[in-house]
Amino acid sequence: MAFPLDPDTVSHGIQLSVAPVFLLTAVSGMIAAVAGRLARIIDRARTVEQHIKHQTHPEETDANYAELAELRTRGLLANSCIALLTLCGILIGVTIMVLFLGETIDFPGLRISIITFLGGVGCFLLALLCFMAETLIATRLLNFARKKA
Repeated sequence: MAFPLDPDTVSHGIQLSVAPVFLLTAVSGMIAAVAGRLARIIDRARTVEQHIKHQTHPEETDANYAELAELRTRGLLANSCIALLTLCGILIGVTIMVLFLGETIDFPGLRISIITFLGGVGCFLLALLCFMAETLIATRLLNFARKKA
C-alpha cells in the first residue's frame, strides 16, 4: 500500500471526503438538541416521583403514574434517537475515511462507501422519526385553554 506523493490526488481526496462532513454537523446539532430534551425529561420524572412520595390522594397518584409512563416512553424515544444519531455519525465517519483512502491509495471501497453513507442517512432519518414521535407525545400534554375568571 503506497501512499501518493501527488498533491493533486491528495487534494482531490480531501475535497471528495469533505462533503459528508456537513451531515456530521447536522448530527452533532441534533444530538445536542435531543440530549437537552432528555435532560428535561429526567428532571421532570424526578419531580413527579417526589410528588408521588408526598401525596395522599389516590387520584393524583394515578395521574402522576400515568405521567411517569409517558415520560418513560419519551425517554426511550430520546435514547433511541441519540443511539441512531451516534450510529449515523460513525457510519458517516467511515464513509469519509473510505472515500479518502479510495481516492489517495489503491483501495477498492466504492461499495463500502455506498453502504455506509446510505446506512448513515437511514439512521439519520430514523432518528428524525424518533424525535418527531417524542415531540408529539410531549406536545399532546399541553393545554392552552384559558381559565374562566
